Amino acid sequence: MPTEFPPPISELLETFEELEDWEERYEFILDIGRDLPAMNLDLKVEENKVHGCMSTVWLALKSHLDSASDSTKIAISADSDSMIVKGLIVLLLSLYNGKTPAAAIAEDPQAFFSSLGLNQHLSPNRRNGLFSMVGRIRELCVKIEATA
Repeated sequence: MPTEFPPPISELLETFEELEDWEERYEFILDIGRDLPAMNLDLKVEENKVHGCMSTVWLALKSHLDSASDSTKIAISADSDSMIVKGLIVLLLSLYNGKTPAAAIAEDPQAFFSSLGLNQHLSPNRRNGLFSMVGRIRELCVKIEATA
């Protein structure tokens, strides 16, 4: 299991390489989903729902000034009614949390998901939902950038 939350991308890539087959990787995604912190109930509102997902997904994004770098960083809070989607959310947290909005917008999630083998093993509906979450993150980052 990962040593920190969200797990660093390097740790995720290493773990996925060590796992023998897709079933083990699927179980790992379920396991990390169990570590997803509970989302504040006040954030589970229609405005924070991600449309385009088979499951119900809420996703909110906060920005804060990082005094060490004097730049705005993002923090994502999210939840789902599906355990596998909770695990996919953790992967997104690893990819995006702590980045500047501009860096998050510039991120190539397709390359990350491909390196984990998600493109070949997720159903088209799950893949669409995953990219709906990515789209929502980008949309919120663009709003932050516009007000900065």
